[in-house]
Amino acid sequence: MTKKFIAGGCSFTFGHELSDDDKGKTPSKKSWAHLLREHTTWEYVCAARAGSGNSGIARRVFNAVSSFETDQIGGVVVMWSFLSRYDWAMPRHRELEGTRWASISPWDTETGNEEAFRHLAGSEGQQEQWKARRETFKETGVKDFAEAIYRYGANQYHETYLSWKSIIWLQNILEKKNIPYMFTLADNTLFYQEFTHHKDQDAFMQALYSEIDFTKWYSFGERDMGFNQWAIMNDYERGTTHPLDKAHKDATMLMLPTFRKLIGDKK
Repeated sequence: MTKKFIAGGCSFTFGHELSDDDKGKTPSKKSWAHLLREHTTWEYVCAARAGSGNSGIARRVFNAVSSFETDQIGGVVVMWSFLSRYDWAMPRHRELEGTRWASISPWDTETGNEEAFRHLAGSEGQQEQWKARRETFKETGVKDFAEAIYRYGANQYHETYLSWKSIIWLQNILEKKNIPYMFTLADNTLFYQEFTHHKDQDAFMQALYSEIDFTKWYSFGERDMGFNQWAIMNDYERGTTHPLDKAHKDATMLMLPTFRKLIGDKK
């Protein structure tokens, strides 16, 4: 029996804009997660999806884990994403993920859509994907819902709470099932606003933060630097919005000792 290697995250894990990217249709074999998988004998299962927030990442990894018997899973890696994205079960519609789920970001609002096209101006493929997403969200009612969320309800405190709760939820499930895992992150806004840590807002946030087991994490530098920040700081070649192949390859080598310690080198 070949065990499964499950990877969760957003486009940084799926591998958008990497050299084998086929307009986001299939997961890249050049991504950091797939490159780590090559240090095992396991089968790659990509639960990542572009635009995912942390609630959606946790949900998809849990769904992937639940699809197999526990002894079929060799390990799980997750790259957590930005705070400002939401995962929502909408009224059922054939065009939604699993007929039900929508990952919502500030770019899905009228104002944010203009920003999205400015950021994606250099990538015709990504612009096409974004136009298709926008049309789907109009048809399913997600766009109107996104407008309401970001106009009336969205705030960093609640988004931090949702993200950390999702991380702890998945962490505890993996530990309960005795499934080896390693977490990392794309951007340290998951924990910081400039130099201020989110846990310092109040006692509740401090208590929530203390539940995260950071012995199972890899960060790219001080103050929980994320992969995307590390790639920018080290001047790696970028596509429109993502680090390219060399950054993923080098990041893999940095992560490998921690990966071997937490999950094991099965070759």
